Amino acid sequence: MTENIMEDNKKEKIEALQVLTEFNERLVKNMKIIVKELSGERLDDTDNFLSAIVNAINWEIEVVNGTMDVLNEGHARVDKEKFNQAVIALGSAITLKDDSKMAEEFKKVIPLFEELGKAAEEVTE
Repeated sequence: MTENIMEDNKKEKIEALQVLTEFNERLVKNMKIIVKELSGERLDDTDNFLSAIVNAINWEIEVVNGTMDVLNEGHARVDKEKFNQAVIALGSAITLKDDSKMAEEFKKVIPLFEELGKAAEEVTE
């Protein structure tokens, strides 16, 4: 019985990572766009766009936290400490509402989210 629960649990985590894989691609693309907007090409809806991106990042963080054992099964694919530090730095820049600092932190965090997408893809293949 416990084995079935563990298998179901792992299956659910893999399904969550499959959703993340599709979602992640769009998120990374949007982060690259927001960097341009925060680097001097601000639009009327930049703040709304930023808010949507922050919500998407938070969703992915929840998935990562809930699936870290599966993501790093066999070998480490995601360095949680490095990932967390980058996200915290981004959060601090967003709190300051400083466009150039936010753009810089997004540039640092984008490669980590790209790695996350690849790791999720690898696990779900």
